[in-house]
Amino acid sequence: MTMEEIKKRLTEIAAEIEQLGDAITEERLTALEKEARELLDKQEAMKNAAEQRQNLLASIAEGRTAGTVLRSIGTIGDVQQRSNEESDPYATPEYRRAFQNYVMRGAEIPAEFRADATTKTSDAGAVIPTNIVNRVVEKMEQYGHILTEVTRTAYKGGVSIPTASAKPAATWVNEGAGSDKQKKALGSVTFAYHKLRCAIAATLEMETMALSAFEMVIENNITEAMTMTLETAIVSGNGTGKPKGILAETAPTGQALSYEQPSYQALIDAEAALPLAYENNAKWCMTKKTFAAFAGMVDANGQPIARINYGIEGKVERVLLGRPVILANDGVDTYSESLTAGKVFAFLFNFRDYTLNTNYAMTIKKYEDNDTEDTVTKAVMLVDGKVVDKNSLVTLAKKAAATPSAGG
Repeated sequence: MTMEEIKKRLTEIAAEIEQLGDAITEERLTALEKEARELLDKQEAMKNAAEQRQNLLASIAEGRTAGTVLRSIGTIGDVQQRSNEESDPYATPEYRRAFQNYVMRGAEIPAEFRADATTKTSDAGAVIPTNIVNRVVEKMEQYGHILTEVTRTAYKGGVSIPTASAKPAATWVNEGAGSDKQKKALGSVTFAYHKLRCAIAATLEMETMALSAFEMVIENNITEAMTMTLETAIVSGNGTGKPKGILAETAPTGQALSYEQPSYQALIDAEAALPLAYENNAKWCMTKKTFAAFAGMVDANGQPIARINYGIEGKVERVLLGRPVILANDGVDTYSESLTAGKVFAFLFNFRDYTLNTNYAMTIKKYEDNDTEDTVTKAVMLVDGKVVDKNSLVTLAKKAAATPSAGG
């Protein structure tokens, strides 16, 4: 059956249901629903097969192993290997349907899938199918502002990873003299297993739902909740039960600045404090309201210091003194006159120097809340993150207002 034939038949089914209306019998409705489900599954399988063929052709063209499909993680800049459907049981239509039955009806995952459906978390119920994870990752990057900026790795938790803590430098040497050995201090970072959970919508309790609609509900629920929580942790996480954020680090000497209010001079001072070696890739981060406070300011020549550009597909790009601005939904405070002294309301940082460690593998846990007797469905992902080089961090914090002298 071709894709066009499937679309035609689905249209015919929809037309029949609309035409019969309340007169349709339960038996006929059940039969049409079953047929529609099977057609939608076939349609999805054909789409996946077409995508797999394209990935395979691209792999061959680039000289990669034919049996390996590489999943691009948007603009994060790295790729993660994924097995094709034959070697990845979580990509098969059978597992996808079993996963839907587990989430919606509490049915057990078949034995052939349960053996591998375990992780280091004790409360993992079922692995989320590969196709859903792929789309969630893509949507998370489209929805978020920070995830595409950081470096992503997939190291095993508990392993110490070496990191360079100093930039290499070249030196001049006299003719015939030997050069000093290049010294590059090495530090290390160890990633943990932190569990990020989010609740799944109650709409999944419906007894009947097409596979494609079910998977879309899962994707949308996970995308918004996990993106916001992850980005908040990247900015200000305390490292306890969650990633350690950028603002949990102490800015280097001379790079923690404070002002009574946002100003043109504050931006100039921050630029001066930023080490030259880190100037190229550092970006501002602040809330939308704080950016608005800078937006009305001008420089000594009367030129606006903030600009807003509407790029491709209406994507807004914000700039301060020529430097890109990343908006944070949460994690960094918004400037106001009542903001507590010492609170950071904006900062400069090269987000590539923050490493988010996760392979984006996700599981679903379904259980009964003993207190409310409600059925709870949650998605779980293992993730950690840390700053590996803080030398580009320059913070702007609220300065305590000057108090009048006793004799004044």
